[in-house]
Amino acid sequence: MKQNRRDFLGLASAFLASTALAGNEHDHAAHGSPKRRLSMVENPKQVLSPATIITPNKGKNYNPVVTLNGWSLPYEIKKGVKEFHLIAEPVVREFAPGMVVNCWGYNGTSPGPTIEAVEGDRIRLIVTNKLPEHTTIHWHGLILPNGMDGVGGLTQPQIKPGETYVYEFTLRQSGSFMYHPHADEMVQMAMGMMGMFIIHPKNPAAHRVDRDFCFLLSSYDIAPGTYTPNPSTMTEFNLWTFNSRVFPGIDPMVVRKGDRVRIRVGNLTMTNHPIHMHGHTFEVTCTDGGWVPKSARWPEVTSDIPVGSIRAIEFTATEEGDWSFHCHKSHHTMGPMGHNVPNMLGVKQDDLTEKISDLMPEYMYMPMGRSGMSEMQDMAEMGMALPENTLPMMSGKGPFGPIEMGGMFTVVKVRKDQPRNDYSDPGWFRHPKGSIAYKY
Repeated sequence: MKQNRRDFLGLASAFLASTALAGNEHDHAAHGSPKRRLSMVENPKQVLSPATIITPNKGKNYNPVVTLNGWSLPYEIKKGVKEFHLIAEPVVREFAPGMVVNCWGYNGTSPGPTIEAVEGDRIRLIVTNKLPEHTTIHWHGLILPNGMDGVGGLTQPQIKPGETYVYEFTLRQSGSFMYHPHADEMVQMAMGMMGMFIIHPKNPAAHRVDRDFCFLLSSYDIAPGTYTPNPSTMTEFNLWTFNSRVFPGIDPMVVRKGDRVRIRVGNLTMTNHPIHMHGHTFEVTCTDGGWVPKSARWPEVTSDIPVGSIRAIEFTATEEGDWSFHCHKSHHTMGPMGHNVPNMLGVKQDDLTEKISDLMPEYMYMPMGRSGMSEMQDMAEMGMALPENTLPMMSGKGPFGPIEMGGMFTVVKVRKDQPRNDYSDPGWFRHPKGSIAYKY
């Protein structure tokens, strides 16, 4: 039995999504305010997403995080208060080349920009609602006055369309946190409304690393040929993403050999994710509840990230190469798929294929699954036609052929000659002679 609420809420949510998003298919990231446009990457071909923005290090007493396929929100200081502006609005997000999605987000992107500040800062967050319905923002994991917690109806009135609300408080902790609505969560979070909130320690030497990455896990149900997620889905998602991107459209994490590396991963999907890294062992050093004491850490290669939680892992990049980093639930590294496809593994289909071709000579029928799903990659390579605005289940090429991934998968690239503070992609790893598996 399908465990979702389509039977109860399908018509209502479909009407809401279609009416709310009508006329909003434009790229806010590319047509943002002049203030944001000043921060855009000078050469967008160097990045995988047009929404990627580089935040300068100048004037900061911390090492800014790098948000995969994302950016950090600029701020202004007014009378000693760091002032951030967030706009909740419909946006269009490119999940990978060839597929764009109608989402809801902040400041032109989904997820919204990462907020970065320092323990002890007084911050002011000015939130304007340009959605077709009311919203709020909850600052997940932060210790703050009750009236700033962002739960609609409980700690504040809902922010109605067109209204602007101000949240102001002092940051009393450091670590890895998130922000998301606490209003009509089923719809708003399913549409992509979320973001990371990083608070750096007041002491710049505390918890210091050389490379600091962050991103959010999110999931969507987007039927082939459509553009808008189904917000009533509970379990049958068909797109599993890092920061609303799917492989091969996800930024790699580029580090220098010997670097101390932190990767902060937040989970706002509807299930847990065992995140696995190849080639190194790591420790969980921080959660959304705070820093983990050194005496409580242990070595891992996989960390299970529960729903509504953050895990920050740390390791020293000792091994050169291109190392896989992915969810270990195999379906979560796949692209869009149907959940009612019959199991044809081992079934001889030659006679059936011939009969269907005779009945429908203009229809290209290609049987799938007799020998395994790698056939999907082969057909994608052959240029098999896909429905509009849909990606293959498995895609991405490496130096030795198809990688056969299409979801929660990226690569940690460790190089001994990577310049410091340079996050540009060095290309594929050149293996030393005699270090590649070979045919016997």
